[in-house]
Amino acid sequence: MMLFDSTLRRDLARNFGATLVVILTIVLTMMLIRTLGLAAGGQVAPQDVVLLLGYVALGHLPTMLALSLFVAVVATLSRMYRDSEMAIWFASGVSLARFVRPVLRTCWPVLLVVAVLALFVWPWQNQRSVELKERFERRSDLSRVAPGQFQTSNDGSRVFFIELDAADSLTGRNVFILTSLANAESVTSARSGQVEWLGDDRYLVLSRGQRNEQSLATGEKTLARFESYRIQAGERVLSQMDDLPPKARTSFDLLTLPTPANQGELVWRLGLVFGAANLTLLGIGLAATNPRRASNWNLLFALLAFVVYYNIINLSQAWVAGGRVGMGTALAAAHGGAFLIAMVLLWWREHRNSRFGWVRSAARAT
Repeated sequence: MMLFDSTLRRDLARNFGATLVVILTIVLTMMLIRTLGLAAGGQVAPQDVVLLLGYVALGHLPTMLALSLFVAVVATLSRMYRDSEMAIWFASGVSLARFVRPVLRTCWPVLLVVAVLALFVWPWQNQRSVELKERFERRSDLSRVAPGQFQTSNDGSRVFFIELDAADSLTGRNVFILTSLANAESVTSARSGQVEWLGDDRYLVLSRGQRNEQSLATGEKTLARFESYRIQAGERVLSQMDDLPPKARTSFDLLTLPTPANQGELVWRLGLVFGAANLTLLGIGLAATNPRRASNWNLLFALLAFVVYYNIINLSQAWVAGGRVGMGTALAAAHGGAFLIAMVLLWWREHRNSRFGWVRSAARAT
């Protein structure tokens, strides 16, 4: 039995590593294209692309680990069926249920990593991603200015033009600002401008310029010249914890604030953990194949089962978030049902093996 355990665990570990590398390569390539698209569309800062890609990859890592583990179990056992190794083990008195222990001994570190990623790393990376996007979206009007280009402020009320000084990034020349308010419109121009900090606020201090303002209600125009003029261009405050979406909240916060949306998010996180464990058991039953048929239909059916299961996890999250079912009911129905299916499938495979006789099948195959 030591030979049986070591051989199976070695094959599982090798297939898991190879599958994870392939899935990581494909998913990271797709994520990189999507993140570059967000940067090109002005939704994230270009310098934050790599950092945001890392956060997004961490968020999807539990699903990739679960899929790699599932594919490794199915591929390893399917290869043993095709090479008639399973027939030899069955003829030696090893039951299909005996495969559960070495499979779980190999998979439990990965399942532990999935639990840590889903319950703790997932909200952390979502919070960091939200901060990156909001820092870019809510950045100051001054930081939106590009040398030699007209740029619009975040709220669309001001248009800037400035020539930045190459020697000092905080000083600019030939500043132009068009401000549009509800009842007035003004044009401010200056020969130079400089960024200054006053406490936590940032200001653009203009020197030697003029301000033309026109009232939209009366049409009255005013002209004012100045030697120094200060415009606030400070960073906006990022969202506080109360404004964060449920996916960016910690698991402890979701437990202490049992709203439908928070419970739905918690059901999804726990579903990743329970789903990875149930898929490991399902893979043992779904790996059975006829050694005389050179086909991989069982692997296709296994991938279909993975897609269906994870859609059920997302569906249970939507139901709980919408208040249709309770958190305990959703977990019991989705994952308790999957565990029951895995046990029934193992029992059926075991009963079928003992009924038809793997010794005779091995003899015919040879």
